[in-house]
Amino acid sequence: MHGVPREQNTAGRPASGRAAEIGWAIPSVLTVAVLVALWQVYVEISGIRPQLLPSPVRVVEQGWAHRAEIATHAAATLQVTLIGFAVSLSLAWLLAVVVDFSPWLRRAFVPLFVASQTLPIIAIAPLMIIWFGFGLLPKILVVALVTFFPMAIGLIEGFAAADREAGALLRSMGASRVQVFRYVRLPSAIPRFFTALRIGITYAVVGAVFAEYVGASEGLGIYMSLQKNSFRTDLVLAAVLVTALISIALYLLTFAIERIVAPWSRAENRSRRD
Repeated sequence: MHGVPREQNTAGRPASGRAAEIGWAIPSVLTVAVLVALWQVYVEISGIRPQLLPSPVRVVEQGWAHRAEIATHAAATLQVTLIGFAVSLSLAWLLAVVVDFSPWLRRAFVPLFVASQTLPIIAIAPLMIIWFGFGLLPKILVVALVTFFPMAIGLIEGFAAADREAGALLRSMGASRVQVFRYVRLPSAIPRFFTALRIGITYAVVGAVFAEYVGASEGLGIYMSLQKNSFRTDLVLAAVLVTALISIALYLLTFAIERIVAPWSRAENRSRRD
């Protein structure tokens, strides 16, 4: 009988592959569940004050009770994260492509990219606030500065790792430098780019929260600062939980984008792991 085999779903993915993806997350979920349970038991047995260490149940309850306020600040943080990351992503692609076409620029720019990571963000963020005020711009710049390096280096190294024999073959057939870049160097950089993208997007959330913590009128960073000053440790932890959920959601979103943009990249990574 013709049709989709039983061991595959309608998308054509083997059932064993789906099981492997689900199984990959089980250890992490179980570890978190055990830690949360131990946390709850310790709080109940020790009788520690909620101002010092609230129980997980209290954190969730108070977070839900203040969900509207937390959601407003989370939306502000997400806005800063996405805009700053978009700026960083655009600059990373632009400069990585320019560097790939010019070995001289590679020698000139790459050391500067590395040097940018030696600047302590804890010192740069207050300066951004002083120079540009408490608006959106300084927070975007902090996020861009934090996330630019991993994506730019990932792209540059991905371009450099292209198959030289394939490039030489295309050039022998009369292909231009742009054609070699399009058909050989660009596809080879995609797997490394998505790896760098996942690193960068998690850094982006951290950078946004830190920039807000230094100075902002809204956002999870300033919300945590205000709740800390009010000794509402439960709400601080609720905001931390929301921050973690945003980071995880954006991290998982990169896999969905990769599956759409470059499905062959996931297949190659899976075959290398196997």
